[in-house]
Parts: sequence; structure tokens; C-alpha cells
Amino acid sequence: MIALASFWLSGCAGWAPWKDTAQIAQNQEKYGLTADQRIKLLKEQAKACKAEGGERQGVFTQDLIRKMLAEHDPRVRCALLETAADFNDSAALAICRGSLDDPDQRVRLEACRVWRKRGGEEAVTLLAARYQADTELDVRLESLRMLGELKDKSAIPILAKALEDSDPAVQYRAVGSLKKVSGQNLGDDVNKWREWAADPNAKTPAWSIAETFRQMF
Repeated sequence: MIALASFWLSGCAGWAPWKDTAQIAQNQEKYGLTADQRIKLLKEQAKACKAEGGERQGVFTQDLIRKMLAEHDPRVRCALLETAADFNDSAALAICRGSLDDPDQRVRLEACRVWRKRGGEEAVTLLAARYQADTELDVRLESLRMLGELKDKSAIPILAKALEDSDPAVQYRAVGSLKKVSGQNLGDDVNKWREWAADPNAKTPAWSIAETFRQMF
């Protein structure tokens, strides 16, 4: 027991909390900030920049581009994208557009959500293009979902095209988005939505009680 106590004391004799702090500082100097530290610092800088306004915002968003190009961690790139989404200058828009082509699907997913937040004609165009071009199912589904959230009728043609996709998950997501965009409720029957999409301006028959029960049973 004495020997064990002596061993424990000798092992801890050289330990001191300030040495750990010094080691952390040395690691930061050598390896840079961790991802969590970079994200925290970014939020602090963005908050200060918004409070100050003026020319500093332009300098800040230009620096965001530099950081975005240099950043290797997708989680930090997502944070940079979220930050850029709160600004409206050309540098911020460039980040929002470019992130749709990021090599990591997590960033592309976040970019789809950012464009839903930004809205407008360009959002419809970019989300439609992302649905058509992306190789990851999750990103394609998210782009369709965000098109529905925009509730912009100009998205109907791309959503109608998605009804013809070979993947049932894509068809189902297209139906859900068409419900939001069109204001129609034709249930979940893809064929009914295909008929409607062929002529969206045609009068839609009322959704009867009998049809509702047929879908249920």
C-alpha cells in the first residue's frame, strides 16, 4: 500500500494545471484552432461585424471566402455558409452559390436550406439544378423539399419531372412539395399528380369522401 501511494505521488508530483494550459497554447500555435474553436470565433466575429456595419461587413465577407476555400473541415464550412447567408453582398452570395457544389454532401444539404431561407427566383433555379445534378439521394430529396417550402409556382415543372423519377422516395418527396406549391390536395397517388401536372390550370375535381375511404382501405 505504501509502495502504491509512493508511485501515485511520484507520478503526480510534476503535474500542474498551468502546464496543461501552456501545452494547449503551444498546440494551438503549432496546429491552429480546433473546429469548435474556429466556429465559436466565427460567430463572435459575425456578431461584432453586424453590430458595427458599414465597410467592415464587406471586408468580413471577403475574408469568409478566403476561409471557405482554405477550410478542410465540412462542419466549419457549414458554419461559414450559415454566416454568409446573413449577408447580402456579392461575396456572401458567391459562398451561398458555390456551396451547392461543395464536395461534401453535408455542406450541399446546408446550402439547399440556405437558399430556401434566401428565397426568390434564383433559389428556385439553383435548387432545381441541384436536384438534377447531384449524385447523392439525400441532397436531391432536400432540394425538392426546399422547393416545396418556397411555395413558388415556378417550381412546378421540375417537381412534375421528379414524379417520373425511378426512385419512389423521390416521387413521394415531389408529391409532398407539389401539395405545398400548388395548394391542391390529391392525396399521395403519384398518377393523380402526374395527371394534374400535365395541365395544372385545369379544374381539379373535388376530393370526394368515397375517394378518401378508398385510399384508407
